[in-house]
Amino acid sequence: MKDKKNKTKKKSKEYISETKEFKKLDLEEKDNIETIDEIVTKEKKKRLKKKFRILKYIFILALIGTLCLLYARYISTSGLIIKEYAIKSTELNKDYDGLKIVHVTDLHYGSTVFKKELNNVVKETNEQKPDLVVFTGDLVEQGVKLKNQDIEDIIECFNNFDANIGYYAVKGNHDYENNYFDTIMAKTKFKVLYNESELLYVNSATPIRIIGYDDLLKGKPVYDEAFNLPEGMEKAPYTIVLIHEPDQIDEFKDKHKDFNVVFAGHSHLGQVRFPLVGALWTPIGSKKYYDEHYIVDGKDLYISGGVGTTLLRLRFLNKPSITLYRFYAQ
Repeated sequence: MKDKKNKTKKKSKEYISETKEFKKLDLEEKDNIETIDEIVTKEKKKRLKKKFRILKYIFILALIGTLCLLYARYISTSGLIIKEYAIKSTELNKDYDGLKIVHVTDLHYGSTVFKKELNNVVKETNEQKPDLVVFTGDLVEQGVKLKNQDIEDIIECFNNFDANIGYYAVKGNHDYENNYFDTIMAKTKFKVLYNESELLYVNSATPIRIIGYDDLLKGKPVYDEAFNLPEGMEKAPYTIVLIHEPDQIDEFKDKHKDFNVVFAGHSHLGQVRFPLVGALWTPIGSKKYYDEHYIVDGKDLYISGGVGTTLLRLRFLNKPSITLYRFYAQ
């Protein structure tokens, strides 16, 4: 008890002493002390405001990031855009003026594409009244296991495509991960081209030629086999080539120049894109060519952005799409 009393007395004496000393100070010195206190207080307030400002920016960035992620996952992966290009050529016979081809690619069924989305692709395709429907690979997403009902649904949808002339397809790299592609396509009206070509006569004695190559990454493309005309086959003045990976064009463009236009998929146009930047990332096989249109050694290369998603179930500023090509003879 004595110790507590002694401590209390000591503190009281110190307080009295400090108070007396403060009273002895002249007015100017007192003002200085008050000014210093104000400065310290203001500095504390500034630091506090700075912390709140940083927290506010962090919160805003986190909110924007979350909203962008939700948009990329649920909004940007839904719906369907129809992109249209006019392809003009002096080598195309006038009988083919107005020819329409709808290009579908990269469904990656089981990613963000299911029966509802595929039915919509078929519906929108048929509304274009195409002469040809072409599919350039990646039917099912890698790692997705389909039920028997899923397989039946895909077969039904593919058989619901309605074109005036025909239906052609090539395999993509994901189509080599399982047997789904072969099983499904065998029961549809699509002709799968494995390093081969066909001649098409559309109300004309002059044919157009369509070539399809096996997949660059997982298949066994044989370019001579497709380009060399079988004995007795008529040479066509206009040739369309179907490939999955767009970079594959460099494998045959120098040796085999007898083609006019190439249709490819695979890149998804980057799947995630930003203004002024474009595609953030593209898979192997689309590192050189990944945007919608290129002229390669005077030949047209068109890349469709596809419908589904791969790896990440995200799209940003890049909605699912199919492409309509209208041909004009000049």
